[in-house]
Amino acid sequence: MARRVLIAQAVLLGGAVLALTVKEFPGLMREVRIWRMMGRQAGFRHGR
Repeated sequence: MARRVLIAQAVLLGGAVLALTVKEFPGLMREVRIWRMMGRQAGFRHGR
């Protein structure tokens, strides 16, 4: 009985994490693009 409850909780938690990841994915990709652009600009400044 307890094992079933733990499995159910793990499934619910996994589903919630997956839903949050899918919902936030576009914003995360935008952040990654911004960080890459900032890194390139900093690299160009150091190169001079």
